[in-house]
Amino acid sequence: MDSPIPLSVERAIRKLGGDISLARRRRHISQASLAERMGASLSTVRRMEKGDVRVPIHFFARALHVFGEIQALEHLLDTPNDEIGLTLMDENLPKRVRNKPGKSSGAL
Repeated sequence: MDSPIPLSVERAIRKLGGDISLARRRRHISQASLAERMGASLSTVRRMEKGDVRVPIHFFARALHVFGEIQALEHLLDTPNDEIGLTLMDENLPKRVRNKPGKSSGAL
């Protein structure tokens, strides 16, 4: 049994689909042309633009690539700037570091 999709996830995918539709129309690209450029079917593009959560993420990525916006996907979870992850890591740092007998320091 599949777990229900959180409402916030549905909304985000619906918005992304709508944004893809708007970007396509602003560029005067037909759905059929976008489908061809993406290597997808016309029905997949239609479902994607409607925000169908069953459309695999790689089709959204392919659409972003067609629009020259693939870097947006690359930076979604930018780990060097992940404030929560970095804070959690810092909380687990040792209070002090001691040299073990016979081992040199890890310092430069």
